[in-house]
Amino acid sequence: MYIRYRSHCPEAAVDRVVRIQELFAAGLHSSRIAQLLPCMRDADGGPCAVATPRLVEDLTAERARIDRMIADLVLPHSRLRSIGGPIRGTLDDVIEAAREG
Repeated sequence: MYIRYRSHCPEAAVDRVVRIQELFAAGLHSSRIAQLLPCMRDADGGPCAVATPRLVEDLTAERARIDRMIADLVLPHSRLRSIGGPIRGTLDDVIEAAREG
């Protein structure tokens, strides 16, 4: 979606929008994003010169939270894949049948 902005905005603005979208996708709230953005480089999302040790701690905590979310999804994902086979061959078939039904 952000590709449309490329013809109307400077590249740095597009990079900033991409960073914001990534942070929202990671489950951060807008108030948290507002705290983090001034300490992040737009081009690659890394810490900029004003990044503080507190920011590093906060980002480490957010990464740990996301890691826990991923770990919590592994077992349900595996179970869904295993029941998809016996029902209709694959989980994709089950999903497609639900959409059609």
